[in-house]
Amino acid sequence: MNYQELQAQFRGYKVFSLHDIRQWGRTFYRPRLSEWQKKGYIRKIVNGFYAFTDDPTDEKSLFHIAGRIYRPSYVSLEMAFSFYHLVPESVYAITSISTRCTRSFKTPLGTFSYRTVRPELFWGYQILQEGMHSFNMADPEKAFLDYLYLHNDLRQPKDFEDLRLDVKRWLELWDEKRFGAYRERFRSKTIDQRAGAFSAFLKHA
Repeated sequence: MNYQELQAQFRGYKVFSLHDIRQWGRTFYRPRLSEWQKKGYIRKIVNGFYAFTDDPTDEKSLFHIAGRIYRPSYVSLEMAFSFYHLVPESVYAITSISTRCTRSFKTPLGTFSYRTVRPELFWGYQILQEGMHSFNMADPEKAFLDYLYLHNDLRQPKDFEDLRLDVKRWLELWDEKRFGAYRERFRSKTIDQRAGAFSAFLKHA
């Protein structure tokens, strides 16, 4: 397999893996990847995953890549807040939820961060399509509950002030019925207490 053949096969991919290549060309000579990296044709994202250097990457492409390089996972937490325009600041790391170990990868495309939840809490996301690619994005309510689950310092209404949430935007998106159903699925008095504190914060914001 030469580079032109690789390019023809995977040009539509935002990221492709060694496994993808070997599924297509079982006799592939792995040192070719190092050769093509040195020539600047491709770049390694994380071990076993690569992208073409001349392929433009936008935010939604990064969400797709985040879901491919560490499975299972879905975008949540700070990045979901940014995606829904719930916070004023830009978020530079792609933050995701996974049932696997907490990990963080610093890559040529940016930082991909993964936080762990129990398998029974791995839900509350949508599969969104963007062109040829899809990505998993938490619902606003689940993104916030994930955040409460992982930040035990949020206990009182005043603790939420530092998040600098756009309350008006939050209330536009907020589905109280879904939030209540999601809270029940956590089956946690602690999460209920923190969620109650957040509701109190919203009423007085």
